[in-house]
Amino acid sequence: MSKTKKSRIHFDIERCKGCGLCVLFCPKGYLRMSEELNSQGNPYAEIIDPAACNACGICFRMCPDVAIEIFDRADESGGEKDASDEQSSRK
Repeated sequence: MSKTKKSRIHFDIERCKGCGLCVLFCPKGYLRMSEELNSQGNPYAEIIDPAACNACGICFRMCPDVAIEIFDRADESGGEKDASDEQSSRK
């Protein structure tokens, strides 16, 4: 039996400065800016439908504040693994 991988994205709402680049460049339009503010007074990016997002990574690459992470998870194992080798080189 083969395992399939699904990805998910995570937004660090405290790191987000509300520039909106991720929202602008999302090819599917699955992101929006929240109506709420983080502790710094900024609106933050959020995903509209997590199940529909294919975690293509464009938002991750566009974020100047490194506020987005992409994770892979194996359906059967339930474990998570950081999917982005780029991320360590961006910090």
